[in-house]
Amino acid sequence: MKVKAASAQLFSGNEALGEAAIRAGCDCYYGYPITPQNELTAYMSARMPEEGRVFLQAESELAAINMVFGSSSCGMRAMTSSSSPGISLKQEGISYLAGAELPAVIVNIARGGPGLGNISGAQGDYWQAVKGGGHGDYRTPVLAPASVQETVDLTGLAFDLADRYRTPVLILGDGYLGQMMEPVTFGDLSPASDLPAKDWALSGASGRPARLIRSLFMEGDSLEEHNLMLLERYKLIEEKETRWEGVDADGADVVMVAYGIPARICRSVIAEGAKRGMKLGMIRPISLWPFPAEPIRRAAERVKGVLVVEMSTGQMVEDVRLSVEGRCPVGLYGRTGGRLPKTDVILEECAKLAGK
Repeated sequence: MKVKAASAQLFSGNEALGEAAIRAGCDCYYGYPITPQNELTAYMSARMPEEGRVFLQAESELAAINMVFGSSSCGMRAMTSSSSPGISLKQEGISYLAGAELPAVIVNIARGGPGLGNISGAQGDYWQAVKGGGHGDYRTPVLAPASVQETVDLTGLAFDLADRYRTPVLILGDGYLGQMMEPVTFGDLSPASDLPAKDWALSGASGRPARLIRSLFMEGDSLEEHNLMLLERYKLIEEKETRWEGVDADGADVVMVAYGIPARICRSVIAEGAKRGMKLGMIRPISLWPFPAEPIRRAAERVKGVLVVEMSTGQMVEDVRLSVEGRCPVGLYGRTGGRLPKTDVILEECAKLAGK
């Protein structure tokens, strides 16, 4: 299944992500089946052996994430993927990775929930992704692609960020993005040349002092010291790795904030709004954490309102409200259960905020 390097080729989001991971130097992939990300696992099962690398379908999600922990501790570029309830099962292992300062890439092609929900795309996992799983005072960088090409580009970035900051990195897509097919080019996804050496990896202690990887700190103030050290690292990530895109946001009366598939719908809303004499724009978070609070704050100083469009009952809207800090009204249009936002409803909500 050899793939050409330069020419554009038609890929599903899941398969493109797998090929990008291989080109980014993924040494080990551990997965367990769940729709709608199964094409990624299937793709890796064929391609990783072709490249002489490790593919293993684990016996469970818990096993898969702990296999990632083991491979990463030995200095390997390791990856796993799942969907929504499967990521919930991996959450303890993700916390261990963060506490032990181990790089890894975790992919969530999210589905509707809660529970088993359905297999349609959804964005109800935002809180889980950006709030460090909800426990433990840690953070994980979260990248949210909005196209199959961006899925490729952000996969390479995810591996580099993981190695640069010794942290797990999440790629948060959804079932629509995983299944849709678009032309992509892969380009050079090899590891960045300025990444730090993995002088912490457990590679055998012959001829050097022993190394220790752990997330258990029982001695005195050692855990607080560890957490404060991680906090400084998270501040550095916020300073250097916040990513976002502005679309006609300057001069807009209403700015929408959306990521992933809803952001694509909002582009159509901007075009349709222009036909109706409406000045609409969008700020699209590419990194959900660190969150692009500053551009949203600046926009809130000059617009009549901000509309958050997401495929949930309202999760990212909380971060938008914190960013706006009361400077203007913040509206929410959310669809749930795997349903997509509708262009005409978004236009209606924008008109309300614009006072029309």
